[in-house]
Amino acid sequence: MSPVVKIQDLHKIYESGEVPVHAVRGVSLEIQRGEFIALMGASGSGKSTLMNMLGCLDRPTRGTYELDGINIDDLDRNELADLRNQKLGFVFQGFNLLARTTALENVELPMLYGRHRKVSMEKIRERAMHCLEIVGLANRFDHFPNQLSGGQQQRVAIARGLVNEPQVLLADEPTGNLDSKTSVEVMGVFQKLNDQGITIVMVTHELDIAKYCKRNLILRDGVVVRDELVADRTIAEEEMQRIKAAEAAAKLTHQAKPGA
Repeated sequence: MSPVVKIQDLHKIYESGEVPVHAVRGVSLEIQRGEFIALMGASGSGKSTLMNMLGCLDRPTRGTYELDGINIDDLDRNELADLRNQKLGFVFQGFNLLARTTALENVELPMLYGRHRKVSMEKIRERAMHCLEIVGLANRFDHFPNQLSGGQQQRVAIARGLVNEPQVLLADEPTGNLDSKTSVEVMGVFQKLNDQGITIVMVTHELDIAKYCKRNLILRDGVVVRDELVADRTIAEEEMQRIKAAEAAAKLTHQAKPGA
């Protein structure tokens, strides 16, 4: 089976001021369907630049990028926007939900553009509800973002990223604004999606979050310095059981104290 992502000798150079900034330096890699990859690296390592190019938000200075067998060099701006809408889903650190729009309406938004413009609103609503069901939020479909917790808002954002049935789901620091317990819950959603065959590429700087993935790519100075499968992978469901057991034990200890 052909890889869903294939990049060859990818470079990105920003011409800012007198000295060009070489953000990505000759990266080559393949991502197979069904992988769950963490892109890691310190600030300035090139991981965000690489993610922007994978997301067709920025074009490489040189090198080739094929997404689902399509060479993006062959596409004009409108064709690239259509490809991005059809083949990619995005999840952001800040959720990026519209404040005055319900969870369901937020999820529907990507379907109102591109190839789905001819689909009936009934079908769009049905698909959006299905995606909310996938992330366990169908019962909150009519809630506005300010009526949802941070973890619930991120679940809505994940549902929105899934609604166009993308080939690749790109997540940029998806747990960056969440506490540790909620982060485990969100990683559990990603693991379940990946178990269903969805390809996920996630930017993170947190080692403990990267251990939920199957493969880690570590960048430094615009180069992939390590590409390794995750040994002793963390399973979110098991981690949540440990957290709940620890919370229950702490509660019992508190109740057992004299005067508590």
